[in-house]
Amino acid sequence: MSLVSPITTWSHTNSISSVHSTRSRSFLLPHPLKNNLPISFFPSIPCQKPSDFSLVSISAILAKEQKGVSKISNADQTFNFKNYMLQKAASVNKALEKAVLLRAPLKIHESMRYSLLAGGKRVRPMLCIASCELVGGQESTAMPAACAVEMIHTMSLIHDDLPCMDNDDLRRGKPTNHKVFGEDVAVLAGDALLAFAFEHVATATKGASPERVVRAVGELAKCIGVEGVVAGQVADITSEGLTDVGLEHLEFIHAHKTAALLEGPVVMGALLGGADDGVIAKLRKFARCIGLLFQVVDDILDVTKSSKELGKTAGKDLVADKTTYPKLIGLEKSREFAKELNREAQEQLVGFDPVKAAPLIALANYIAYREN
Repeated sequence: MSLVSPITTWSHTNSISSVHSTRSRSFLLPHPLKNNLPISFFPSIPCQKPSDFSLVSISAILAKEQKGVSKISNADQTFNFKNYMLQKAASVNKALEKAVLLRAPLKIHESMRYSLLAGGKRVRPMLCIASCELVGGQESTAMPAACAVEMIHTMSLIHDDLPCMDNDDLRRGKPTNHKVFGEDVAVLAGDALLAFAFEHVATATKGASPERVVRAVGELAKCIGVEGVVAGQVADITSEGLTDVGLEHLEFIHAHKTAALLEGPVVMGALLGGADDGVIAKLRKFARCIGLLFQVVDDILDVTKSSKELGKTAGKDLVADKTTYPKLIGLEKSREFAKELNREAQEQLVGFDPVKAAPLIALANYIAYREN
């Protein structure tokens, strides 16, 4: 895969581990929407001279002409997305049910299944399957990876809700895992789901070459570890209460904490479906756009919807004094940014078979216009 714009318009101030200390140094990081680098690309060499990148990435996108995606077919307008979601969610739920059986030790498997089978929209597994099918692969080939992504997503939710993290009592309309099984079992349930996710991809994937399975496992590891979700989580935690968190830093958090776990399934699906590096690069950018879009919409919903509507505690970002897009640029600008991210995501699908691309287009629109 060719590397485009390896160093672009994104500065991250100092190291994450010392975010509370002096900010005399800057690091240049590749902007997630402006190049084709893997999200795990992290230059760690400090720059000698800080650069003035104030509001570059978001303002640049907001300043673009609203040209629309003229080359994308209207096939998605006749695509029955509701039926697609119901069918794919049913397939994923069935596969998850079979993958994580209720067996000894009973309590840990009860805890794992409690959160894993608690519902949810299954957006990430659908992205994996839709990406695989877009490039000519089969649902059955992508299903173990799709399930693995949902296992890891569930792990992240279990751990996020713990008292030492977000300290939440409600998830998907139900008491959080640690409220039912205790903090100790909840931690272990998350650990077990994380470990089993990799085992499941490695042992259950059929219809793809061993080389592509290994690449898919590597992609999954990068998107969840210290080069992905964990990096975003740490940056998020250490940013709470700070008054000088800018848009570039906020994008760093969400490009890793949220977007990475949407990029992973899209790229894994494309890999297992047999896509070449050029196609994977386009789908990677699509995923980064919808990943950041997902978080922008989440921030908007957090301040505009009730806990009952969301199925989780509303307004918790405000209470925790977290930096969000509405807090930094206002609610209306956040909505404009979300709209532009959706447009840019769909631009990446130009040139694909419009019928096969319809699920990804519909998923992007679903993420943009969801109500919870």
